[in-house]
Order: sequence, then structure tokens, then C-alpha cells
Amino acid sequence: MEHVSEGDAAARIRECLGVDRIDVAVVLGSGWGPLVKEWEALASCSYAEVGLRETVAPGHEGRLTLVRLGETRVLVFNGRTHLYEGHGSREVGRNVRIAALLGAQTLVLTNANGTLVHEWPLGQVMVMTDHLNLTATSPLVGAEFVDLTEAYSPTLRENLIALAAEDGITLTQGVYAMLPGPHFETAAEAHMIAAMGAQALGMSTVLETIQARAEGMDVLALSTVTAHEASGEIIDPDEVVAIAMREAGRLAPALGRLLSSLEKK
Repeated sequence: MEHVSEGDAAARIRECLGVDRIDVAVVLGSGWGPLVKEWEALASCSYAEVGLRETVAPGHEGRLTLVRLGETRVLVFNGRTHLYEGHGSREVGRNVRIAALLGAQTLVLTNANGTLVHEWPLGQVMVMTDHLNLTATSPLVGAEFVDLTEAYSPTLRENLIALAAEDGITLTQGVYAMLPGPHFETAAEAHMIAAMGAQALGMSTVLETIQARAEGMDVLALSTVTAHEASGEIIDPDEVVAIAMREAGRLAPALGRLLSSLEKK
């Protein structure tokens, strides 16, 4: 990655996409690419063009897309930096800080999970209500104390559930646990995490949420069930992406209506 400051990266994004300011940032996790394909794209550029770290995980394209939903300007990050890449927790929060510099007041995070609730079918989308940070790290440095009592906006969560129901889509809710990866967890670890109160687990999202709350952003996080933990099934990363891709586009209309209705702060 060409080293540029976060301020320089924000300036490059403004120039590349022809936008002065955004209202919402959306991060597409594994398999969530079809979501943005349902929205009208105004402009697009690669991460490399603007000095963002290129992506390495399957299903992460490494592109920025500017979308307008009503009067809401949305910047879509197709891909993220994961902790397991070895660049440190601060780097995981970098794109979130850049989105804040661009004016984003709301952050939508998406990912694929392994569920600890075996009754949930593959492809079920869970709206995150809370998280367990099992990485023993943070994107924040120094005495930057951030309250996480409502890390995930109850208003955004409830409104999306209602809008999805209008389209015949039932969303579930639950707690997501983040592990550092890149290895998948053992069955014993999955049972332990279930006992701690999580319904799903994965390797992303939590550190970005912490960074977003430090920036004063409201957070909505969506997680697709792509595997059943401690079931004896072998977890195939390609299958994880394929399952998420089949479901991501279905939520585009409801999420689009939600984001287009947001009031500017």
C-alpha cells in the first residue's frame, strides 16, 4: 500500500468520486457485494487509487462506490482490513476514521458469521445488538474512553427490521463475538463462546464499531449466517462467500429505504 495520511486519503476520495461530503458509510464484508449492485452507482474507484489498503479476504473487491439514496450520500467500501492480516488494530479502524473525515454520521457494517444457534438456517441475516470483543485489543490509543452501552443503534436496528418485514424478510437479532483469526475456532471454543452469551462469531466488525463510536457515528451491523459452529461440518471459506452472496441483494430495498430516510445531523 502506498503510504498516505488519512487526510490525504479523504482528499483523494473527494477528487476521485467527485463528492465533497458523505452522510453514510457502508462496509461490505464477505459475500455482501450484491448489496451495492442493487443501488445506483454514481462513481467508483479502487482502494489503490486513493491510498487505502488493498483487501486480501475472499469476496472483498477493494473498491469504493458512491451511491445516492434519496438525498443521502452513501460511500460503500467493498472490503475491509482484518486484524489477522497483521497490520495491527489501529489499521483495522483506518477506513472508519477516513469515513468520519468525509462527514459520515452513520456506519453500516456487514459480515458473514458462524452461528451458535443451530435452528437458524444458512443465509439468515442477524442484526447485531451487542458484541464480545475477544481480540484483547482496540483501535483506540491512549486515554480515549468511549462508552459502548448502546454500541449498535436501537433505532436503526428496529427500523430496518420493520422495513425488511414489509418485503417479507425476517431478520433475527443477536450478539456477535469477534475472534482474531485467521483460523476457525474449535468446537470447544464455540461452546465456550455460546456460554458467554453470543449467538454468532466471526473475525471482523467489532473493532470498526469501537472506532465508529469514538467518532460519534451511529452503527448498524448485519451478519449473515454462513456456517453452524460445533456441528461437525467443515467450514469452507468459498462456501461462506457463496451463501452470503445469495442473500445480500434481498436486503438492498429495505436498507436503501432506511438510509434514504435518515435525517442529517
